[in-house]
Amino acid sequence: MNGRALIVGGGIAGLAAARGLLDRGWEVEVRERHSGPPDIGGALAMWPPALEALDRLGLGEAVRATGSVPTAARLADPAGRTLARLDSRASIAPIARMVARSALLEVLVGALPGDAVRWNTPVTPEEVTAGVGGFDVIIGADGLNGVVRSGAFPNAPASRGLGAVAYRGAVPGHVATFTETWGNGRIFGVTPMDGRTTNWYAAMRTGLAPDREADPLALLRRLYGGWHADVARVLDALPGTAIDRRTLYDLPAPASYVHGRHVLIGDAAHAMAPNLGRGACESLVDAAALARALGEAPTAARGLARYDRDRRRPAGRIVRASRAMNRISTATRLTGLRDGTLRTAGALLG
Repeated sequence: MNGRALIVGGGIAGLAAARGLLDRGWEVEVRERHSGPPDIGGALAMWPPALEALDRLGLGEAVRATGSVPTAARLADPAGRTLARLDSRASIAPIARMVARSALLEVLVGALPGDAVRWNTPVTPEEVTAGVGGFDVIIGADGLNGVVRSGAFPNAPASRGLGAVAYRGAVPGHVATFTETWGNGRIFGVTPMDGRTTNWYAAMRTGLAPDREADPLALLRRLYGGWHADVARVLDALPGTAIDRRTLYDLPAPASYVHGRHVLIGDAAHAMAPNLGRGACESLVDAAALARALGEAPTAARGLARYDRDRRRPAGRIVRASRAMNRISTATRLTGLRDGTLRTAGALLG
């Protein structure tokens, strides 16, 4: 079938869903409260399911033309000793393509007609509840605190704090290897981004960064000073660059992603800890799955039901796995046992 869809939120999930539905003959209107795509910078890991979803949206080739694939992924301790390593040539698991968030958003925006997105146009909770505009489907793609989740899903579980804070940014220069370093209550990641820029991120238990107003550069130097050379190079390059800070939350799965003609996708459905690098991926998978379900079903209700069956449980598993990885990677107890187990597993895989 085809129909009319209102998409609330002009981020990755909303823009991708718009492209998928337009391809299947739907009329689409995207409303975003910001003046442009909410780009917070940094790199995103595009795992195979995300690239497959982009292929279904006709955008896989454009995204593969940007970013880079690390030559290897390495898990290390603060002294630089390798705990586990995976080369890109290994067949046991793929390594994700790292893509700048801004580049992905540029591809998604460029794939839509100029009048498809109404920037600077917030949607109120009252409009969501009333079913504004006579749309067949109202899609909540506006994040874990979005108006569709709060307005149309009053019984949905509230967000849960992960007890962790994350910082992220980018510095000039290229690295070939994806390196994540685990310490006591904190991690530091360094990844390629676009051949010219290095993406970095840091996460720590909240107690290590209790003051939101603290100088982030001073904090990062205090927490990660003395770590191995890959981390030190990033710290030395940080002055004058933008540093994003955010407290981390996730969302337990609601009983359904669908309520009447309202449906949740992306972070509005399953915001997750960033530790598996799957948030943007799952948003793209959601968008492709929703477009396919609505395009192939005889009614919107049946299409929404199919989307819920296809996506809620798999996404919920990744939320739980990401939460567990957040706890393990930023553990403050038994870290020696953790690292020894990782070395053993890495040796077996190598």
